[in-house]
Amino acid sequence: MKIPADLKYTEDHEWVKVDGDTVVVGITDYAQNELGDVVFVEIETEGEELEHGDTFGTVEAVKTVSDLFMPVNGTVKEVNPALADEPELVNKDPYGKGWMIKIAVSDAGELDNLMSADDYKKMIEA
Repeated sequence: MKIPADLKYTEDHEWVKVDGDTVVVGITDYAQNELGDVVFVEIETEGEELEHGDTFGTVEAVKTVSDLFMPVNGTVKEVNPALADEPELVNKDPYGKGWMIKIAVSDAGELDNLMSADDYKKMIEA
């Protein structure tokens, strides 16, 4: 299972990649593995300002439907258009082509509240 060291993580199994004032968000390798085959990703919050913990979308797998949560306060700037036709990218490449949204962060200080790769690994192994 991959847990890239250069990303930050949430307790809800989202990963966050910081790129200046923007963050890219997806679900972790652990999360996609637990969900199973992803068959649909629904994100209709593009352009919306959401707060940490708000639901920004859902991911549907063969076994279940799971909410996706905002890791920080911000505005959803972009939704990954490839997921509409290829939701399986979440399974095949969760840290690359399977990204979900890009957020304009309201307060960059909130990023300090996210987990490091080591902390996330400890959480999922507990």
